[in-house]
Amino acid sequence: QVQLTESGGGSVQAGGSLTVSCAVSRNMFSRYSIGWFRQAPGKDREFVATIQRSGDRIHYADSVKGRFTISRESAKNTVDLQMNNLKAEDTAVYYCAAGGWLTAKSYSFWGQGTQVTVSS
Repeated sequence: QVQLTESGGGSVQAGGSLTVSCAVSRNMFSRYSIGWFRQAPGKDREFVATIQRSGDRIHYADSVKGRFTISRESAKNTVDLQMNNLKAEDTAVYYCAAGGWLTAKSYSFWGQGTQVTVSS
């Protein structure tokens, strides 16, 4: 049974915006923190942003701070990542995960990812 499902990936020009969404199972949405990670070809999976289960604590990687916004959308059971002022370096597969905080190792559940490509 799929617990986390990413959507919204696509191709944009540098400087553009895109929002990716993580659909979370109803019984997980309020129980677990949700994080966004990304992985470029040949690179390790990288932390992007995370949000506490209550939504009142948020942390961003320095590389995206001021450009990306993570939000918990209770009406949709999703955690969204709004990405603004995109750069070529943001190109990666974006994954959401549940049950951790600042490191990939700390998360218990993962989605399958959605591709984001930024053209310079």
